[in-house]
Amino acid sequence: MSKVVLITGGSSGIGKSIGEFLHQKGFVVYGTSRNPEKITNSMFPLVALDVRNKESIVKCVAEVIHKSGRLDVVINNAGVGITGPIEEIPTEEIKNNFETNLFGPIEVMKAVLPQMRLQQSGLIINVTSIAGYMGLPYRGVYSASKGALELITEALRMEVKSFGIHITNVAPGDFATNIAAGRYHAPVVKGSAYEITYGTTLKEMDNHVDSGSNPNEMATAIYGIIQDNNPKIHYKVGAFMQKFSIVLKRILPDKIYEKMLMNHYKL
Repeated sequence: MSKVVLITGGSSGIGKSIGEFLHQKGFVVYGTSRNPEKITNSMFPLVALDVRNKESIVKCVAEVIHKSGRLDVVINNAGVGITGPIEEIPTEEIKNNFETNLFGPIEVMKAVLPQMRLQQSGLIINVTSIAGYMGLPYRGVYSASKGALELITEALRMEVKSFGIHITNVAPGDFATNIAAGRYHAPVVKGSAYEITYGTTLKEMDNHVDSGSNPNEMATAIYGIIQDNNPKIHYKVGAFMQKFSIVLKRILPDKIYEKMLMNHYKL
């Protein structure tokens, strides 16, 4: 019997690539979008979902279960970027980022766990970020929201393991997607104390995304995790140096690692 997969944020970018790959492998795939009626080129059905709205989440999960009778794999992929000096990012934008990147995935997991417990099986894959392993300058809010999801996953997987449910994290590096277009950019303010350093860093970040890896690498990695009967706690997918930066943070003294990051960002 084909496994039923739900992917949040499945209408573009990494989510779409994962969905297409799994669809071609014979999985029953459902993606989500806030406005699925506007998407006309999806290989798989899209269900309406806004991860910032609990009612929307419950309705989406109920619809998938009603149509398919079960739910085997949930990929918490929906997320948004945010950049800017922490001092200058409006607090409402910080809260909005956490609503999407942290509280949304938590509510999705709460909504699907009863069905998985009933089945005595299930897999939840939380898409985080290599940025979630370190506080990056001008990406601090994003790093914090993704890092928090990593820790939530670590805790929750222990709480549900006895029910036959597996939960894991997949942290991608930079991939060539349209994430920069949907990211909240705090404006580079003329005369600001951060004008030059933030302006330079922002250009560098966009270049990294434009020259990032092929999203199909993530799709292949996700497929491998689904095939594993005992998935690991953490996976990292991306360029070697991006993954190696996590190892360096673990072994280098804090100030040396900080200096390395500052040199990289020309601060």
